[in-house]
Amino acid sequence: MKKHWDNPQEHAMPEGTRVPASLQVGNVTIAPATVLAPMAGVTDTVFRRFIRNASIFSHTADAGAPCLDSETWDRDAVEAETTNQQSGCGLIMTEFTSADGLARMRESKRKRYLTFYDDEHPISAQLFGSNPATLADAARIVEQTGFDMVDLNLGCPAKRVVSCNGGSGLLRDLPLIATIFESVRAAVTIPFTVKFRLGWNDNHIVCVPLAKLAEDSGLNAVAIHARTREQGYAGQARWEHIAEVKAAVKIPVIGNGDVRTPEDACALIAKTGCDAVMIGRAAPANPWIFRQIAQYTATGRYDLPSDQDRYRMIRTYFEMLLTELTPDTSRAPAAEAAGKMKQFASWFTHGVRGGAALRKSIYEAKTGAAILAAVDQFFSRELPPDAQQHLSTELSDEPQHVPEPDTDSCDLSSVL
Repeated sequence: MKKHWDNPQEHAMPEGTRVPASLQVGNVTIAPATVLAPMAGVTDTVFRRFIRNASIFSHTADAGAPCLDSETWDRDAVEAETTNQQSGCGLIMTEFTSADGLARMRESKRKRYLTFYDDEHPISAQLFGSNPATLADAARIVEQTGFDMVDLNLGCPAKRVVSCNGGSGLLRDLPLIATIFESVRAAVTIPFTVKFRLGWNDNHIVCVPLAKLAEDSGLNAVAIHARTREQGYAGQARWEHIAEVKAAVKIPVIGNGDVRTPEDACALIAKTGCDAVMIGRAAPANPWIFRQIAQYTATGRYDLPSDQDRYRMIRTYFEMLLTELTPDTSRAPAAEAAGKMKQFASWFTHGVRGGAALRKSIYEAKTGAAILAAVDQFFSRELPPDAQQHLSTELSDEPQHVPEPDTDSCDLSSVL
């Protein structure tokens, strides 16, 4: 997935426009109306919980201080009609998952590889595939394992997925999509949604008829990434097509594409009338974006992260990875944690002064402990002594809590 945007447009904050406080999708309340997009290789259980915790906002908290501990969040101080009930991120989604792989996998193997935690609710599992019966079977597994919603991927532009007629490859076959919709809808009672692109290319824009098909088939909401498959992640997202879909259907419409800031989120709502905002690439680049949107909704302003915030954010996520991916688990060795830390280094150092030097030291480190040491050493030069001492004491005395796995739940990592 492309990490940068092509000539991103700057939006002013529209007067009087806010991201909605909530959205109802079937029996699931999404509050506020913001969604973490499913991203392969990104939205695993660690990142999802990290975003959920980093997004908690209370307008009684100190300005600029991220609230990473849900225990300290004063729900009574946050007005439900103007901000959120649980977190600045209303809904989180899994990485897209192969329905074929999930349907073939033994139940014992599913439990070993597929884990999610209680604090991730509401959570939606995204599936991809092209066989209606197999997708229906996979959706049943999703429902049985405790997910709140199931989503169908019709947006992935990757050649490997499209060559199997999955993801955006299905956009060329609306009759097959109709059969898939019918089969999955009949298989589950939880809300069923779909995420899709505008079409295969500019000569094949199908977003409006596809949204109508979803509505007629009993789906509960649609999410639109406002680019074609041919575009990939290049060029500008064309929000006008989201507005066309919103005008064509009565079910909720979730807009996606080029939302990098709270200003962008509000502009998307203002220009399209969509019911919720889905954020993808901006989340790993700016993990505070959901909190900033919630803060703006509640107060009309939002804080930018300080170097202190960035240090806490990087260290918290890396410690969560090391806790989750330890050598004594059957799921992954410590080397995977170090690899994941290096993968996210390019995201997390975005906007950090001297970030290139930090990335270099992270890439050259051999272990997770060495990566943490490199982060500490870098920020010891960037932060004032009192802030450095405060954070060192805070992080050593109050390590990131990681709850025990719920064996009846699952984290749908990509099964190809």
